[in-house]
Amino acid sequence: MANHKSAAKRARQSIKKNARNRSTKNAVRTWEKKLREAVVKKDAKGAQELLSTYVSKIGKAAAKGVVKTQTAARKVSRLSKYVSTSLSK
Repeated sequence: MANHKSAAKRARQSIKKNARNRSTKNAVRTWEKKLREAVVKKDAKGAQELLSTYVSKIGKAAAKGVVKTQTAARKVSRLSKYVSTSLSK
């Protein structure tokens, strides 16, 4: 339990940020799963659309500080490579 007014406020803010960050991370993971499913199903057009949506979602998450910038860049790079190599076969 917080003893100071500022510590109590910090605790309240922490709870809100935690919920927002968890929600954003889950949304990003969901888009990644959808993208991987589209690639497995060999849906080239759908996969390209999902990839652009995924890049947007994870970019916003990185901008908000939910995930680190380099982590977002690495995931985008790997997924882009995965989509292009899987669908070119």
